[in-house]
Order: sequence, then structure tokens, then C-alpha cells
Amino acid sequence: MNNNCIPLHQLPLGKTGRVSKLTSEGNTRRRLLDLGLITGTKVEVLQKSPSGDPRAYNIRGAVIALRCEEASQIFVESI
Repeated sequence: MNNNCIPLHQLPLGKTGRVSKLTSEGNTRRRLLDLGLITGTKVEVLQKSPSGDPRAYNIRGAVIALRCEEASQIFVESI
């Protein structure tokens, strides 16, 4: 994993990152992969809920809400 990789939940609003690694396992990993979160996928942070969790992300043209717990298992490089 590259030194400039951060968990997706730490990517600021309006910024885009490229998926570099998933650390989740089991059903959670399968769900993230089914959503298109594979290595190299661009992910844009669109907005967050008033409480800050979950956040909305643009993934391959679809808006997906992920909780911090899930997003912390996705590592991205800021682009």
C-alpha cells in the first residue's frame, strides 16, 4: 500500500480518490466489490448526513451511501 493512501472516510467533501486496497473480509468485502469498489475505481465524496455518518459517494456513476465503518476499510489515493 502506498504511503499517500488514506481510508475513504477521511477523504474531504468534494474530493476524488482512486481505490488502492480493500481490507474488509467476508460478506462486507463481497458487497463492496459488487458495488464496483475494485482497485483503480474513482470515488468522489458528494455529501454527508447531518450527523456525519453515512456519507454519499459517487461510484461509477451511482450514488452510494456508506457508513464510516465500511468506508474505513477502503483505502484510496487522493487525485
